[in-house]
Amino acid sequence: MRDLPPTHVPTTLTPLSAPTTLSASGTPDVPGTAGAAGAHDPFVRVRGAREHNLRAVDVDVPRDALTVFTGVSGSGKSSLAFGTIYAEAQRRYFESVAPYARRLIHQVGAPRVGEITGLPPAVSLEQRRSVPNARSSVGTVTTLSNSLRMLFSRAGDYPAGAERLDSDAFSPNTATGACPSCHGLGRVHETSEELLVPDQELSIRDGAIAAWPGAWQGKNLRDVLDTLGYDVDRPWHELAAEDRTWILFTDEQPVVTVHPVREAGRIQRPYQGTYMSARRYVMHTFSDSKSATLRAKAERFLTSAPCPVCAGSRLRPEAMAVTFAGRTIAGMAALPLNELARVLGTSPGATETARVLTEDLVARIGTITELGLGYLSLDRATPTLSSGELQRLRLATQLRSGLFGVVYVLDEPSAGLHPADTEALLVVLERLRASGNTVFVVEHHLDVVRRADWLVDVGPGAGEHGGRVLHSGPPARLAEVAESATRRYLFDRAPLPERTVREPAGSLGFGPVTRHNLRGLRAAFPLGVLTAVTGVSGSGKSTLVGALTEAADEHDGIARVVTVDQKPIGRTPRSNLATYTGLFDVVRKLFTATEEARARGYKAGRFSFNVPGGRCETCQGEGFVSVELLFLPSTYAPCPDCHGARYNPETLEVRLRGLTIAEVLDLSVEAAAAFFADTPAAARSLRTLLDVGLGHLRLGQPATELSGGEAQRIKLASELQRPRRAHTLYVLDEPTTGLHPADVEVLMRQLHGLVDGGHTVVVVEHDMDVVATADRVVDMGPGGGDEGGLIVAEGTPAEVARAAGSRTARFLAARLDG
Repeated sequence: MRDLPPTHVPTTLTPLSAPTTLSASGTPDVPGTAGAAGAHDPFVRVRGAREHNLRAVDVDVPRDALTVFTGVSGSGKSSLAFGTIYAEAQRRYFESVAPYARRLIHQVGAPRVGEITGLPPAVSLEQRRSVPNARSSVGTVTTLSNSLRMLFSRAGDYPAGAERLDSDAFSPNTATGACPSCHGLGRVHETSEELLVPDQELSIRDGAIAAWPGAWQGKNLRDVLDTLGYDVDRPWHELAAEDRTWILFTDEQPVVTVHPVREAGRIQRPYQGTYMSARRYVMHTFSDSKSATLRAKAERFLTSAPCPVCAGSRLRPEAMAVTFAGRTIAGMAALPLNELARVLGTSPGATETARVLTEDLVARIGTITELGLGYLSLDRATPTLSSGELQRLRLATQLRSGLFGVVYVLDEPSAGLHPADTEALLVVLERLRASGNTVFVVEHHLDVVRRADWLVDVGPGAGEHGGRVLHSGPPARLAEVAESATRRYLFDRAPLPERTVREPAGSLGFGPVTRHNLRGLRAAFPLGVLTAVTGVSGSGKSTLVGALTEAADEHDGIARVVTVDQKPIGRTPRSNLATYTGLFDVVRKLFTATEEARARGYKAGRFSFNVPGGRCETCQGEGFVSVELLFLPSTYAPCPDCHGARYNPETLEVRLRGLTIAEVLDLSVEAAAAFFADTPAAARSLRTLLDVGLGHLRLGQPATELSGGEAQRIKLASELQRPRRAHTLYVLDEPTTGLHPADVEVLMRQLHGLVDGGHTVVVVEHDMDVVATADRVVDMGPGGGDEGGLIVAEGTPAEVARAAGSRTARFLAARLDG
């Protein structure tokens, strides 16, 4: 057993699993405290937690300590930390808020729990993806932009005779500061005839205007043009130049009466149709559509260039004329934070105001760089950040807030972190605790687990096989819990067994690549093996792999390129595991083939909750309804008619081997695999989901409830169920995010199976267990941002572990040695 660092648990704490004396209320008495209901109770005490798969859990977790919640994926640890403890803290907070104000706050539902005592106010730092917003940046998330604007307003060097500007004048997000040409975005988008009409031999009727929408909307625009007198059947290049220009670029929106051509069996009445030029449609879709797919399609018909008026600075000329330390505010915002702190630290300014503002900025930047994010710049857009980077930015902001007596609940703060950066993260977490706060962390990283004061291990398995607290106490005591899946990895780590490194079946060379922080980089990746791309955050890993996938598209030896990322499989609750994998189609066909369905004449559409017919129309197949209350916030409740089943009573009368369609969707993948064992089309899909460790998910579980790691594994499972004959390149971005070490082993068996089947796998990864079992390692660095962008080492894991100048080497060597 490996030595554990000493814990910092106050000596008066008593774990629930240890022998205790129960008070009359049934809660443990802790010597020297006021009891469970007392103001100085050192524990947060949870009784009867039943959220998701939790089985009436009772647990005591110490305050003023760093507590880590562990367990395999789906064990219930997040249900306990976030779904129960944090949700209850939020519910209590909302009760103290005025009813009108509550309407303005996103609310979590009341958790299913008997009682929680000793619970202070809570702050949640989850790995949420923010809504894409071109105006949201590192500077706005951290509020550092506010301080920088104040510095330029109060202490900047102004041109002779210029009036002092308010801080808003230095913001591209205000009317007084934004460049009037690009409205503060820094770039302008335009299009051309070549982009809008790529094939000029086609007529409008045959689809010459590629940028137009499909289906009825595209037909409407064509019919309006026809009604206006334009020839929609002549090849595009034969139309008069002035007609082509008007069709593509006019800002006019004439309204005409359209008489559609009658189609067989359908009567189409005249209607009022409005024309919109191709350019206007593309610009409107790109700027206003809420559909990421439509925005991406529109972007294909646009060119983007720096605004010719502000040269990309996003600001008015008056603000750009002001400097500090010889730089404009746009120049400052473009610097990596490491460099920005150096510039400000060596140029504190001549006035007391300048010195105070620069010292504050340098101190706040220091917290962010301490978390390994010094490569970011203030003008970096938040949609380009990973969820782990966003969470650490929020953590850095909280660290400077000066709060104490608060419960911080963090969701895998080590996600996306190189082991070198994890060490700095631990220092920050311990500082939060030392400031008088309670820190709850849902985490799989063993280095974080070892540094915990207290460990809550949930399991032993996932879904219905989990939901119990196996251990609540100091980490060292987990060694005594035989059924814990975490115990083996925490205490019984051994050197990795010797394995034969595969020989490549060729290579894919590409470059020079100049993008982000890669400057003329050339690289070659071996084919037919598993390659791990490593390096500290911001070193250029994802950029390098992106260039690899582009090169692979042109490589004759690679038939397919499959990128498996962590983006959601759907943006609404109507998307779920069954619909994404195609399993839902199989299930609906099985129901359609039942004797009852055939007798009633039900088709497959009857068993879809997305279309009228078989679904419950009260909730339109959602399973819940929004309840509007006067002067109170909206809330959601199970549908009063279907009670969450999503279907109407007639549809639910049809049963497949005793189960309704709603009951089938409520099956876990594991239970469904047994239920559909004799149905090959369903069994294969379910087997691949089990193989990637997703047996705990329900078939109908909404996409909005899935983590990024779960979404990525669903995508991988969808690929694994395909027949795989031609050579395929699989690219995965941090596939172990959100995975317990036991789940990592399951996943890696699948990835190595792909390689054994003749394919190539490339993973961007920080988990040294994964890197150590790769055939090839490409290590990027040496640092992040401008200090990275180079391949500092490549070779077998053993070779990279000995490489000088690699920040990955010592961590990889430690894992290879056990």
